[in-house]
Amino acid sequence: MLKPIRLLILMLAALGATVGVYSVLYANDATCTGAIGVQRFENLEVPAGVACTLNGTCIDGNIKVYNNATLTADEIIVGGNIQAENAASVTVNSSRIGGSVQIKQGGGATVDQTQVDGDIQLELNSRALRVTFNHVGGNIQVFQNHGGATISDNVISGNL
Repeated sequence: MLKPIRLLILMLAALGATVGVYSVLYANDATCTGAIGVQRFENLEVPAGVACTLNGTCIDGNIKVYNNATLTADEIIVGGNIQAENAASVTVNSSRIGGSVQIKQGGGATVDQTQVDGDIQLELNSRALRVTFNHVGGNIQVFQNHGGATISDNVISGNL
């Protein structure tokens, strides 16, 4: 009789440990104020003036980058969009974006070796822009930028 009880206790302990690990690895929304590795969030914000580095992070929804903030993202997965307005810098490398990348009225930007299912939109930015070696399901749109733009070696389903 003791053996089934011990087995039940072990099973409940294992279930509790699994639920505990899952809750650590998955949180609803997050604010990035430094570096985040392999974790999963619903949405992510980079507050004004902050530098955020993502490496292997998964975002089910959107990333928003605010005034004078910096985002450096490597090998991330985003289910929605990356949206930056007045950001100092946005760099996205070797990643998968389910929506669009929209960078407006900011500094510099790089999107390299990334799958973007939607559009890449770069508008009214002041520093150098680089869009290279990407697969884009929509359009690449570059309007009224002042730092120059390098756009090369992309596969674009829509228009450039």
